Amino acid sequence: MIKNRVDIITMGCSKNLVDSEHLMRQLQECGYEVTHDTDEPCGAIAVINTCGFIGDAKEESINMILEFCQRKEQGDLERLYVMGCLSERYLDELREEISQVDHFYGKFNWNELLSDLKKEYSSQIANERVITTPGHYAFLKISEGCNRRCAYCAIPIITGSHVSRPMEEILDEVRYLVSQGVKEFQIIAQELTYYGVDLYKKQSIAELVEKISDIEGVEWIRLHYAYPSNFPYDLLRVMRTRDNVCKYLDIALQHVSTKILKKMLRHVTKEETYALVERMRAEVPGICLRTTMMVGFPGETEKEFEELVEFVKWAKFDRLGAFAYSEEDGTYAALNYRDSVSRKKKQERLDRLMDIQQRISSKLNDEKVGKTFKTIIDRIEGEYYIGRTEFDSPDVDTEVLVPVADCELKIGAFYNVRIEDATEFDLMGKVL
Repeated sequence: MIKNRVDIITMGCSKNLVDSEHLMRQLQECGYEVTHDTDEPCGAIAVINTCGFIGDAKEESINMILEFCQRKEQGDLERLYVMGCLSERYLDELREEISQVDHFYGKFNWNELLSDLKKEYSSQIANERVITTPGHYAFLKISEGCNRRCAYCAIPIITGSHVSRPMEEILDEVRYLVSQGVKEFQIIAQELTYYGVDLYKKQSIAELVEKISDIEGVEWIRLHYAYPSNFPYDLLRVMRTRDNVCKYLDIALQHVSTKILKKMLRHVTKEETYALVERMRAEVPGICLRTTMMVGFPGETEKEFEELVEFVKWAKFDRLGAFAYSEEDGTYAALNYRDSVSRKKKQERLDRLMDIQQRISSKLNDEKVGKTFKTIIDRIEGEYYIGRTEFDSPDVDTEVLVPVADCELKIGAFYNVRIEDATEFDLMGKVL
């Protein structure tokens, strides 16, 4: 056991990862050695940053807490702290059930951990982080919370209403990250199109992205987690005219049936959804659209599911993830709807939808053969350099494989790569 070492484990999404990175920088400033998601935790202190979004994520977080409780009971750990979404949502229950944890913190008061360690939080380095991703890219969180209150979603229950970060604070963080070698920024929020409404009384995401793109050293900006209702179309102009803003948008549509969208409290119709996709592709030729769909929401019959199938076939999304509805405590859907679709039927619909999307994705990848793309190299894995185009976000999208034997490349550098072959999930390329 290393006395002055803190092992931090992050569960869940990239927004949690950003919190862990800020905590790591503060701990370093206090003189601690810090690790992140290490395979061999051996510090005297451990911090688990939990996820509380859906059932599987909650179970995974609890199992991780119990694993470290066992280490503490065996004498391999002195102090155990838990933070994040799960402890924000179930603070009292966790305190009562898991007494081995020294202290539970919520989503927003993790800096109190420093006080419990008899250390002080440094506001002078508030925008600094320890980057746990490859050093050339980072996630940039621009807000917390969400005002959308979709019927199925527990996030507003956990994180509260939307709170935008001041624009200058975000820009300062970008400048700091650029000084540390970051070239590519994944802009993240629970709902980024709402950015600025609370601070500036208007949707300000387009202005923010423009200002980020003006900063020297920012080579790629990619946008995650938009919302379809009241979409700020000026953002498309920025995407079209700024070379360092990737033609990529992650926008969770969830469904297309007006009946289901109304029950979901999504404030958008089938006709508006079709029109939105058409306008995005018209205003930003070549845009890559990533979306998420839900099957089996209460009240979804075969009719509504077939509407969704036809929409997916029509839209031909570059990337699509899907999941089956599961009831979440305290949500509008859990309180007001009966979970009417059987587990078996949900799985059948999910399998069918993903089978359709896999064929679409495979065809779109095949169409890239013979074309050349600007590609950033993330890492070496076995016999290949692994890279991505502007249309691919880390960890979730297609990767470009370049044989190590062909050439010597630098991690974090950009190259023009011609696509020689394609599979459903990967592209094989050659550097020009």
